[in-house]
Parts: sequence; C-alpha cells; structure tokens
Amino acid sequence: MRTSRPLRVLQVIGTLSVGGAESWLIEVLRYWSKSGAVKMDFLLTSGKPGVLDDEIIAQGGRVRYLQYCRRNLGTFARQFRRILREGGYDAIHDHSDYASGWHFLFGIGLLPPVRVMHIHNTRNQFRINYERTAARRLSGWMGRAFAAHLATHVCGTSENVLREYGYDLETPGRPHASVLHCGVDVAAFNGPRAEDRASVLREFSLGEATTLLFHAGRLDYQLEANHPHNHKNTWLVIEIAREALRHSPHIALLVAGAGDRQRAQMEELIAAWGLSNKLRLIGVRRDMARLMRAADIVLFPSTEEGLGMVAVEAQVAGTPVLTSTTVPREACINPKLYHALPLSEPVEAWAKATLGISAASKLCVEECRAIAEASPFSIANSARALESVYGAGRA
Repeated sequence: MRTSRPLRVLQVIGTLSVGGAESWLIEVLRYWSKSGAVKMDFLLTSGKPGVLDDEIIAQGGRVRYLQYCRRNLGTFARQFRRILREGGYDAIHDHSDYASGWHFLFGIGLLPPVRVMHIHNTRNQFRINYERTAARRLSGWMGRAFAAHLATHVCGTSENVLREYGYDLETPGRPHASVLHCGVDVAAFNGPRAEDRASVLREFSLGEATTLLFHAGRLDYQLEANHPHNHKNTWLVIEIAREALRHSPHIALLVAGAGDRQRAQMEELIAAWGLSNKLRLIGVRRDMARLMRAADIVLFPSTEEGLGMVAVEAQVAGTPVLTSTTVPREACINPKLYHALPLSEPVEAWAKATLGISAASKLCVEECRAIAEASPFSIANSARALESVYGAGRA
C-alpha cells in the first residue's frame, strides 16, 4: 500500500563489493531514485568502505560503518540502536544469514515493523564459514532462534536455498518465507554484441576468429576441480578451456574475479603450460555486461549456488551459459541459452559441450530482451516484489 512518503529502509550487509547481492541493491537504488518509492541507507558490518559506497551517497543514501564482531558487540549494540532511533525506518533488510537474528535482538524496542532476514548462500557455504567451532555453531543456532521470533520475513535467493535452511514456502505463519530474486538492469546487459566483441578482442590482442569463453566469480581457494571449498570452481573452468584448446586453437578464456593469491598461483601454472596468451585472469572488472556480450559462452560450473546471478546475466546479455546441475534451475530464464551438466561428468564432456554450444547460432537481441523483461529477474519486477515486502507494515 503506497503513501505519499517514501518507504525508508536500512540495508544491513557486510560490505559493498561487486557480488550479486551488492550489485542488485545498487540497481534497485538506481531504480527507486527515479520513482522515489523507497529511500535506502546502508549499514556495513565489516566496518570497511566498499567499492560501491560513493554511488549510494550520490543516489541520496547514507552509508554507515559499524564493525560486527565478538570483541565489539557492546559498541555495535549501542550504535545500532542509535541508528534505528534516528532513522525512522519502515523496514530493515539484513543480508547476514543467522547473524541477522543477533542484529534484531540488539534492536529490540526500536525495530521497524518489517524485519527481513535474507539468505543468499547455500547451507554448505554457511556451514564451512560459521560452523567450524562449537562457539560458532552455538552462535548460529541462537541467531536462527532470535530471527524466528523477531524477523517478519525470511527471504531466499531461490526456493532451493530456503528449503536447505528448513523454511517451507507452503507453511503459513511468521516469519513469512518467500523467494526474493536479485534483479538485473536488462537495458544495461542486453544490446548489440558486435562492437563489444570487437573491442574486447582488441583489448586482449585476440584474433577475430577467436571463440571467446568467459567466467566470473571469486577465484578458487584450492587448485583442484570440484573441491568443496571452491564455490565458483575456477580451476575446473581453466581445465575445460585447456581441454577445448586441444580440439581448437582458436579458443581463449577470460576469467574475471577477485583473489590475488590464487591468481598468482594459477598464472604460474598457466605459464608453465605455455598458455598465458590463451587463458587470462583479468581481476575484478566493472564492465561485466560488455564482457558477457563479447563472449561466445559463459562457463559457470559452480560447486553450489544460492542462485547464480552470473548465469542469469549471461542469458539477459543473449550469451549461452553452461552451468553445473548444482546451480538452482530457477536461474534458467531462457531455455534456448541455458545448458547444464553434472559435476561428475569428465572434463572432456564439459569441453565438448562448450565447443558445441559456442558454435551454435546466437539468438536475436530483441528476443532475449523480451524474455528477460518478463522474468522475475528484471530490475522492475524485482523492485516491485521488494517494495511489496517493505510496504507490508503499512498495509
């Protein structure tokens, strides 16, 4: 239910990097800066600035830095309560998994009517990061218990991830569980590819006949395909490209993602293979749409995903994507562009599929745009769903 006053929301997140959730929040901020429906402030619980902070401020939002850790709990609680008291918020949207419950506990008496705990990561990722010690396990269990009493909504990036955490969409009551997909600015990703392809090939000194493979995601911790801690499975991507090169000399791979230590190790091995000009680790990039439009295929064989926005973005850009079957099928918005293989398949099978998919004719820009704009992942549809959640306290 809309009123003349914009909804005011506090976003609580670790830091503002270039990940899927962070990019989505920036896109809805841009969207609402035009409509004026929602005003957002951000609380960064890492206590550290991020690469997107300046844009939030430029769009009229406020960014606060307040470290959340055991040795700082007293200060966090006092400052958090002051932020809530001064903010006059209609909703708080916390992206910290079970830590959200602790945050809500510290705000009792000052919490806005809508309190959202948003789950972005798979249960196994949560287990790796937060259940390594008895103290962390206890903290997670208590955070979930606090959220069960204090959150009004539990949202997940996919139905799959919600069920992993034990939330049933069919069960009524509080907190209300629902899927809330991250969104994409369709216009930013969808467009003619010829100019982008030519400029990317020039940038990396690649020939016009190149079959360009692309991958985006934080680099692996271990140089081993399908390692349980390797989330994005970068090493498998490199092995796929290396195998594809055995069949076609025109293959080239670009890998965008953070991880300086891992990059140095990977580049050393790639150099030993004599493939430094073919397999490029290009670091963190802000031109993802351009790179995706330039590519013949996006490889995304993750070991697990809450959803996998890279796969969605590729389809919006009109580029075919080859994912693992561990990526939730909800990421498929265009069956003509979406392909999946089990991680149990050998590298040879992945390479064969990569060559076949990349050689297929591309879909027209208009068809891809129409499908993307109608999907839950368009920024307009995603923002409307989010506005509905935030406005529940006014209904």
